[in-house]
Amino acid sequence: MKRGATFSIGLLLLLCAGFFGRAFAHELQPGSLELRQLTSERYEVIWRAPIYFGKPHPATLQLPEQWRTVGEPTVKQLSDSALHRRVVSVPDGGIDGGVIRFLGLEATITDVFARFVWLNGSQTTAIARPSQPWVEIVAQRSAWQVAGDYAVLGVDHILSGFDHLTFVLALLLIVSGARRLLITVTSFTLAHSITLAAATLGVVWVPGPPVEATIALSILFLASELVKVNRGDASLTARYPWIVAFVFGLLHGFGFAGALGDVGLPQNEVPLALLMFNVGVELGQLLFIAVVLVLVTALRRVRSEWPAWTQQVPAYGVGGMAAFWLIERVAGF
Repeated sequence: MKRGATFSIGLLLLLCAGFFGRAFAHELQPGSLELRQLTSERYEVIWRAPIYFGKPHPATLQLPEQWRTVGEPTVKQLSDSALHRRVVSVPDGGIDGGVIRFLGLEATITDVFARFVWLNGSQTTAIARPSQPWVEIVAQRSAWQVAGDYAVLGVDHILSGFDHLTFVLALLLIVSGARRLLITVTSFTLAHSITLAAATLGVVWVPGPPVEATIALSILFLASELVKVNRGDASLTARYPWIVAFVFGLLHGFGFAGALGDVGLPQNEVPLALLMFNVGVELGQLLFIAVVLVLVTALRRVRSEWPAWTQQVPAYGVGGMAAFWLIERVAGF
């Protein structure tokens, strides 16, 4: 890319990854609701409400009127959310067709992913959105509903995953030429699809914290590669971008699997849910790339050349964010 384009993307990184990555990290996290059947008439309700702009989430849980709370509900404050638990008694155990509402969700920018676990071990899922702040409990959702829910979940995850987007951004900065960029992105997609499927299906298991720290390290590596490219030095990533993208894509797939593991997969639609989550991730990734390229094109028209000192701004911006994430994640072990 030309110097003006590089500087434009650097500004995007510093504004989005730096400011929004810290300020909106919690705000973009979806809430979660788990309804787990305990007996024929009793259910445990777990509502995780993420912190929203530094305050308790404005959405409140509203259960069907005929449900009766057994005992005292509990609330546990976590670093990023509030965990609400209660046990409810449902007359005749009939919850199919019931509606759970999230009052106030329409005034937010977050979704709520709901999972229903039945006594026989089967599961169904649903998503509440600001435009539809409620979920209907159904024992069996259609394939179209499952596909839509998991595709949306995939898009939500990648667009709130600032580390993954920063990695893709670094690749955009290093790789020149549309054909090489297409091959590189395809290689990254193929790699993280492999490990996402393997980890989600239980074929392999890797602990989350080391994976997240190593993902930050992979971004730091690309930042150092970008410095070399800007100086005109030899760079492994510039010469073989598809190989580097594939190797690190395997690592990033474990990160995607962690998010999917938190919500689980519907037992009757495992292949479909896994496929559509991955499709959602790719759609979100392509949307991000398209936005970056549109921004670059627009800013090229404003100014074709930028001062020479701006050439390394993106590299140090990427490296600075990656170093911060690495230290933060290692400290959290």
